[in-house]
Amino acid sequence: MDFIVALFNGTNIASVLVYICLTAFVGLLLGKLNVKGVKLGIAGVLFMGIFWAHEKNYFGSAPLNPEILHFVKEFGLILFVYGIGINVGPRFASSFKNDGLKLNGLAALHVLLGVIVTICLFYITGLDKSVIVGILSGAVTNTPSLGAAQQALGDNITGIEQSGMAYAMAYPFGVIGIITTILLIRAIFRIKVKEEEKNYTDQVSNNKRGKLESVQVKVTNTNLIGRTIKEFKELFGHKLVLSRILRNNQFDIIHDEEILQEGDVIFGVSTKDYVSTLEMSVGPVELGMKREVDGSLAMFEVLVTNRKIAGRTIEQIGIYRRYEANITRIFRAGVEILPTLNTTIEMGDTVRVVGKKTLLPEIQKEIGNSLQQLAVPNAVAIFLGIFMGILLGSIPIAIPGLPASAKLGLAGGPLIVALLLGHKGRLFNIDFYMAPGANAIFKELGIILFLGSVGLSSGTNFVDTFTNGGYTWMLYGVAITFIPAVIVAVAARLMKFNYLKICGFLSGVTTNPPALEYANSIAPVQAQSTAYATVYPLSMFLRILTAQILILIL
Repeated sequence: MDFIVALFNGTNIASVLVYICLTAFVGLLLGKLNVKGVKLGIAGVLFMGIFWAHEKNYFGSAPLNPEILHFVKEFGLILFVYGIGINVGPRFASSFKNDGLKLNGLAALHVLLGVIVTICLFYITGLDKSVIVGILSGAVTNTPSLGAAQQALGDNITGIEQSGMAYAMAYPFGVIGIITTILLIRAIFRIKVKEEEKNYTDQVSNNKRGKLESVQVKVTNTNLIGRTIKEFKELFGHKLVLSRILRNNQFDIIHDEEILQEGDVIFGVSTKDYVSTLEMSVGPVELGMKREVDGSLAMFEVLVTNRKIAGRTIEQIGIYRRYEANITRIFRAGVEILPTLNTTIEMGDTVRVVGKKTLLPEIQKEIGNSLQQLAVPNAVAIFLGIFMGILLGSIPIAIPGLPASAKLGLAGGPLIVALLLGHKGRLFNIDFYMAPGANAIFKELGIILFLGSVGLSSGTNFVDTFTNGGYTWMLYGVAITFIPAVIVAVAARLMKFNYLKICGFLSGVTTNPPALEYANSIAPVQAQSTAYATVYPLSMFLRILTAQILILIL
């Protein structure tokens, strides 16, 4: 029986891993409990870690090995933030379009207000900086900012433990507070959800000018008659992607050497923005008039999994030259792309091809279409990205007025590198694509390791801290959650933002998945998720940076 006692003594690697696995297993089950539509979610791991650590202390056992816990915590944090960056990177730049710039401005204001409230509480209450920053991280349910703060604390073991306990105490209202704010804004402005849903749907319909549409253009311009398709592409290839041609009531694939004749009807893909240009330069345009691809032709979608063609342009790949087929659309990270000859194909893209039915197997084989190949993450890319992130996070940044140089740390460095790599897609001929399933596991594993380690390292004195005044930390967390959220939400509504967008915005600016889950239940549209994704990257970055700055200046 001695080996069982040794397994739970907490001093060796096997023992620490046993506690982490128990914490994760029971904590995840706890997080699934639904209380009036609210779940703890992944935070259940944190609270279960606190419970195990407290019970271990209660029975007089030795504390868990702090060095092993520290390593597991930091490694988990790196995995989590890197996965986030790779996931949102492709949408990061586009998030600043349309309302995105205003929403991100409001997100920056929300972060600033949270910092101001935190600094005020610091001077009013006299709390240690590790405690007040831990409360801030918990109040906005932002785990990476806690990790950044703990890194900035360095060898201050007491401060690290206190920040973890403060985070845990402020976290519950961080979730509930945003949901409460969503309900409060609805009551203050007497919002009718059905009207907001209709307004959003109408707005989306009006904003579809840039959305890809199926078009058919009748060639009536005499200046184009007798010209080749290659010449036509040089003139209009960036506005109209050609798929097939209708001539004498028969469909055929378009070849570069094909000579245009009067009355030809060209089928392809374009947007409403280019309709007037095409009508003046080519002939009458019909938008959205879809006709089934029949006869010897077929339309099919292929998943890009061949790393040899990833990173090359459509012209370099040359599908249209070697096959009777054309790529007419590219789907990437939920966005449709108009594929010109200079458009780059990346791993994980889905391309729509129109071509001869008999060519389907050959084209699929060349492009990939292998889910098994795509499901295997590129380990070389992952470790290269993490390596570069750690290097970036270790660079000291001199900020005027700060007593010491700041660093992006193991939270900020990997996040920024992952955002850039996710947006660019490749570096040094190495693609950094990660399949959604693999990415989800990557992030889930990282956050479980981090939260479990935080709970196990902070829970020893949790109950004593709570009974000796720590419960007031919850009240301070309420202020940090509630004041910025209400101010910014009211401002957003006065700026005429749709209520459903505000709901998603509040969830995203506090990086709060449980709140997003509630927001999505309000109405069956994409407004909430879109707003969440729009402000999430910038909010995450600012919270990681400000947490470190607060530790350095307070």
